[in-house]
Amino acid sequence: MTRQPRKRPRQARSRATVETLLEATTRVLVDHGFEKTTTNRVAEVAGVSVGSLYQYFPNKEALIGALVEVHFTRMRALFASTLAAVADGPLPLAARALIEAVMAGHREHPDLHRVVLEQLPRLGIQAERDGFDAFAVPLIASYIERRRADLRPADAHLAAWVLMRTLQPLVHAAVLRGPEFFADPAFIDEATALVVGYLAPVGEI
Repeated sequence: MTRQPRKRPRQARSRATVETLLEATTRVLVDHGFEKTTTNRVAEVAGVSVGSLYQYFPNKEALIGALVEVHFTRMRALFASTLAAVADGPLPLAARALIEAVMAGHREHPDLHRVVLEQLPRLGIQAERDGFDAFAVPLIASYIERRRADLRPADAHLAAWVLMRTLQPLVHAAVLRGPEFFADPAFIDEATALVVGYLAPVGEI
């Protein structure tokens, strides 16, 4: 079943309709869960006809796929701006800032993220996740390269890949645990210690 939109909105009115549909999809997913989310229900909440919805999205998977795309677009911007801000900062500061930024990005609609993460196998969004890795790993590697004399890994790209494959599942697991756990500052402390411990030279942890 396709998760691709039927067409991309070009005019302001069309973009506004798509934004309304995505907001409605968020509300329906959070209130009713994946199984009870339907295109009819989304259209009703959005205040549009289901025919109008089908002009842009062929099914609910396409709607959720669009939400995922919006999420990763925001996360790429947040990731890049945060790393740029701490490019010359010490490792503990840079690690904490990046983790806090990623957590902040997931705190927006945490219930939605939890529903989507629970449905990852059936949604098949691995391509989007791989795309984010392909974007983020070079940025982390660039930071490691700039501070090569102060850090342990000899292979900056490999170290960046290991960090992404460690931190992304960790953050997603925290989202699934619920908002109280996710908002606990102790979690950021532990995640920061994980990054610093991995990158710091032996004997300097």
